[in-house]
Amino acid sequence: MISLDLDWQQSIGAAAGLAAVTLLLRETHKPPLVRLATATRESALVLALFALWQYAGSFSVGSTNGAIARSEWIWRLERALHLPSETSVQRLFLPHPLVVEVFNLYYDTLHFPVLIACMIWLFWRHREHYGRWRTTLVAVTGLSLVVQLIPVAPPRMLPSTGLVDTAVRYHQSVYGSVGGFDADQLSAMPSVHVGWALLVAAAIITTAASRWRWLALLYPAMTTLVVVVTANHFWLDGIVAAAILALVVAAQALGRRLAAERKRSGTRSDRRVERGAPVPVGRVGEAERALADGQIVVDDDAHGLGEHRCYDGQLG
Repeated sequence: MISLDLDWQQSIGAAAGLAAVTLLLRETHKPPLVRLATATRESALVLALFALWQYAGSFSVGSTNGAIARSEWIWRLERALHLPSETSVQRLFLPHPLVVEVFNLYYDTLHFPVLIACMIWLFWRHREHYGRWRTTLVAVTGLSLVVQLIPVAPPRMLPSTGLVDTAVRYHQSVYGSVGGFDADQLSAMPSVHVGWALLVAAAIITTAASRWRWLALLYPAMTTLVVVVTANHFWLDGIVAAAILALVVAAQALGRRLAAERKRSGTRSDRRVERGAPVPVGRVGEAERALADGQIVVDDDAHGLGEHRCYDGQLG
């Protein structure tokens, strides 16, 4: 099977190349090329994130020997929480080979191109929202990679679940033609596929004005179904990814609110002045607005020409 993904070495090479192009474009000091440099810089950042995610699959701080045990613990926890059985869901689709093969292809190829398309759309059509969602992407991916440092096997590696490795069955596995215990596959928790899909949907819904924007929810719903049917992730892998996204978005919202409060506080402090100070004629309107807010405005005019003064809430 031909994979449309870059490996981490290719991704980091492409990111470095784009970073070099960015520097060259900026050195021209020509506005069109400088604007293009912004796009190449952002593309380099996203590719670097993708390379880091790819590399994290082969790097861990914990013992790989515990990956199966952790996966079995997740399976038992899901049963205790009465979540639907992944095995039962998969069996609904196994009699339909064409559907399963499409799901395998979906899992292997769509997650990164769809994310890139979304970021390009935000960058070119909604630049005012791009920076926020770019930061969200970096934070969600970074936190997910931190969690993935603890090896967790995907459900297809657990014989006790009865799940089938659909990619191996239809010779579509990116890990080889046979199943087995491979360290590159031990980053199942959380599901970055689901996390990125949820981010794309959230960005579209909160940015687009069309009433059809809610259809974007179908993307994370379909992605969650695919990762379960292909036995690459448990339900909880997706749930944890959603929790990470929610945490990042909430932290960003709190940060924006605190920044706005500091800005308002600073503005009030800047406009609060001593009673009886001069205000130039050209700024009487500003003084009147300040008085309406219950504040007193000063403007030190060294010449003292054409001044009005504020006395006890009156312009003099």
